[in-house]
Amino acid sequence: MPQTSVVFSSILGPSCSGQGQPGMGERGGGAGGSGDLIFQDGRLISGSLEALMEHLVPTVDYYPDRTYIFTFLLSSRVFIPPHDLLARVGQLCVEQRQQLEAGSEKAKLKSFSAKIVQLLKEWTEAFPFDFQDEKAMAELKAITHRVTQCDEENGTVKKAISQMTQSLLLSLAARSQLQELREKLRSPAMDKGPVLKAKPPAAQKDILGVCCDPLVLAQQLTHIELERVSSIHPEDLMQIVSHMDSRDKHRCRGDMTKTYSLEAYDNWFNCLSMLVATEVCRVVKKKHRTRMLEFFIDVARECFNIGNFNSMMAIISGMNLSPVARLKKTWSKVKTAKFDVLEHHMDPSSNFCNYRTALQGATQRSQTANSSREKIVIPVFNLFVKDIYFLHKIHTNHLPNGHINFKKFWEISRQIHEFMTWTQVECPFEKDKKIQSYLLTAPIYSEEALFIASFESEGPENHMEKDSWKTLRTTLLNRA
Repeated sequence: MPQTSVVFSSILGPSCSGQGQPGMGERGGGAGGSGDLIFQDGRLISGSLEALMEHLVPTVDYYPDRTYIFTFLLSSRVFIPPHDLLARVGQLCVEQRQQLEAGSEKAKLKSFSAKIVQLLKEWTEAFPFDFQDEKAMAELKAITHRVTQCDEENGTVKKAISQMTQSLLLSLAARSQLQELREKLRSPAMDKGPVLKAKPPAAQKDILGVCCDPLVLAQQLTHIELERVSSIHPEDLMQIVSHMDSRDKHRCRGDMTKTYSLEAYDNWFNCLSMLVATEVCRVVKKKHRTRMLEFFIDVARECFNIGNFNSMMAIISGMNLSPVARLKKTWSKVKTAKFDVLEHHMDPSSNFCNYRTALQGATQRSQTANSSREKIVIPVFNLFVKDIYFLHKIHTNHLPNGHINFKKFWEISRQIHEFMTWTQVECPFEKDKKIQSYLLTAPIYSEEALFIASFESEGPENHMEKDSWKTLRTTLLNRA
């Protein structure tokens, strides 16, 4: 199982790695004094939850760094629900307003109100899903009502709030529609396969009958990947952390909803792997199976060149499934040099070192890209999730003094932010509905059906395979 690289340890160890975040502004700490927030080389590394919340709220002379806003709003949900955080922000706003009103400083009051609206705007844009909760929406309305009280003359704050609210409602509506669409989408039909000795006729359509160009198929896979990964949001990924912290507690429907996009994307990987295996095993003639394997090897290579590592890994996984891997007579006819190179890139040794090197190269290419094609980076999602998992598991949320280990959350936030940057790339390839329809709806064999097709193509070669084949035949005959 992939583990976090040594880079994480250097970042999260006793000293900073030098990859400091931008300055946090001029605010020194919470109400308890500067000791409530600990900085190292100008970088916030720990603090109490209360002090970190106060550090989020602007004052007349201070506005938090945008990097801090994103990181704290993302990580705070591990410790406090968004609606409770919003309520605390509202309390801090009231306290500051009362101080400014007592001093009769209308200009400062307006400046403060504008900064509060800006903070709320950034929050609703980065994490609109936080506000589908009725409690959060009620808190938002209460805060915006308070800040508009000083805006009777020209209405600029009211106008900004109106625009923010309208954008938020549009975002929530769009997400709701997307969720309904996801519910309607079905996974490819699971074909349990024929009972015995009834393979599909050679004339039946297969992937080569739909698309015989490896590059075109890789481009269409990239289209599907980018469409699906774009439905994942930062707070979805943070559920990996928060669910671990509350895994012994009852998980509510809202939490299940937030992980749906992660599960759906992971399911796409599994479906693609099974589709590859199905396309190979269902072919009757050895010569055609050989061609099918070589085709998918070329598709995986084109995915690698594009930067679509997730589809590449899914294809390799499909070809490494036992029903495909055991077809020794077929593999003996395959030119495996290209496949060996691909497996080298995905070698799991040294924590997938070869893959991580390739991913780093694709990332650097993306950062200096002149065209949208060069910007594409689609990491192996399963490995990305495991990196976040181990990063969270290895490093504690709290330090011995009770402070939140904010250095840890800087790194989690950095990785999630980088992932989100990749998901926002617009696919430059022309969409082919016919090819995509086949990839998404073609029936795929169950594991049982794959073994049946595999044994019918090449009979069992050892006692273990013979026993498996005998058990399968008995099961199917009894079922019939």
